[in-house]
Amino acid sequence: MKSLIIASFVSPQLPYSSSSKGCYHASLRALKQNKVIRSQSSYAIHNIGRFKRTFLLSRKHNTSIVASAVSEQPVGPGDTSPQSSLPNALNAFYRFSRPHTVIGTALSIVSVSLLAVQKLSDFSPLFFIGVMEAIVASFFMNIYIVGLNQLSDIEIDKVNKPYLPLASGEYSVKTGVLIVSSFALMSFWLGWIVGSWPLFWALFVSFVLGTAYSINIPMLRWKRFALVAAMCILAVRAVIVQIAFYLHIQTFVYRRLAVFPKPVIFATGFMSFFSVVIALFKDIPDIVGDKIFGIQSFTVRLGQKRVFWICILLLEVAYGAAILVGASSPFLWSRCITIFGHVILGLILWRRAKSTDLENKSAITSFYMFIWQLFYAEYLLIPLVR
Repeated sequence: MKSLIIASFVSPQLPYSSSSKGCYHASLRALKQNKVIRSQSSYAIHNIGRFKRTFLLSRKHNTSIVASAVSEQPVGPGDTSPQSSLPNALNAFYRFSRPHTVIGTALSIVSVSLLAVQKLSDFSPLFFIGVMEAIVASFFMNIYIVGLNQLSDIEIDKVNKPYLPLASGEYSVKTGVLIVSSFALMSFWLGWIVGSWPLFWALFVSFVLGTAYSINIPMLRWKRFALVAAMCILAVRAVIVQIAFYLHIQTFVYRRLAVFPKPVIFATGFMSFFSVVIALFKDIPDIVGDKIFGIQSFTVRLGQKRVFWICILLLEVAYGAAILVGASSPFLWSRCITIFGHVILGLILWRRAKSTDLENKSAITSFYMFIWQLFYAEYLLIPLVR
C-alpha cells in the first residue's frame, strides 16, 4: 500500500494509458482508504484525548460521580460513607444547637453557682453534681428552644441563615420535630428525677417562654412583637438563669436559706442590660428576611444603624454601672478586678464598634458573635464581684 501511495505522487507526469489506468485507480483507492484510516485515527486520538481531559476533570471535581458511572449505583449529594457520615451528622447537629447559646448557658450556670460558695469546703462532690445536673438539663432545654425557633422559621432562615440544617435541607421537618421533642422530654425528665424545684421551675418557665416566642399559632409567636420578644429573652437570660440556678445550689444542694447577696443582685441587673442588647442585636443581620415575612423587629422599625448604636450605648451604661459597683466593694482585690476588668471591656467594645462596617452583613454578624464573647467574659468577672 505504501508503494502505491508513493507511486501515485511521484508519477503524475506519465502519459495516460489503458495499462496505467488500473494502476492509477488502484492508487487512488489506496489513497482514499489511507485518508479514511488517517481521519479515523485522528478522530479516535482526538476523542481519546478529550475523554482523558473530561475524565480527569470529572475525577478532580466530583470523584463520586465517576464511581457512580463505573458501578452504576446512584450517588447522593454528599459522601454517604460511614467514615464521613458521622462527622457530617455531628456538624449538622452542632449548627442546629446554636453553640454560642449553649456556651453562654453553661458559663452562666457555673458563674451563678459559684456565688453560692461561701467557704472552701463548699467545693464538695455534691456541688459539682448539682452544677452538672443543671448544665445538662439546661442544655437539653436549650436545644428544644433553638430547635423550635428553627422549625418555625424555615422560610425566613432560607434568607437570613441558609446554613442552618433545616433551612439547607440537611434536616427534614420530621427530623427537627423528633429532635426538639426528645430533648424537651429529656430535660423535664432529668429536672424531675433530680428533685430540685428551682431547677424544675427554671426549665418549665424557659419551656413556656421559648414556645410562646417561636411557635406559629394564634395568640403566640411573640417574636413578631419587638418589645414582647425582648422581654422573653430578658426573663430567661437575666432573671431565670441568675435567680433559679443560684437557688438550685443555695437551697437544694447546700440546704441553706434563700438569701440574695450583692453579687446575685449585680448579676441580675447587669445581665438585664446584656439580655436586652442580645434581643435587639440578633435582628440586625436578619433585617432582609424579617422585612419579607413581616417580623416587626426594632431593626425593621428603626433601621440597622440606630439599633446598633442603641445596643452599644446600653452596654457602655452597664459597664459604667459595673465600675461603680466595683468601686463600692470593701475588698481591694475585688475592687481592682471589677473596675479594671470593666474599663478594659468597655474600651474594647467602643473600639470595635467604631471600626464595624454597618453596610456589611458579615461584619455585623461578626460583631454579634463578639457581643456573645463579651457575655462570656462578664460571667468570668461576676464571681469576683463582692
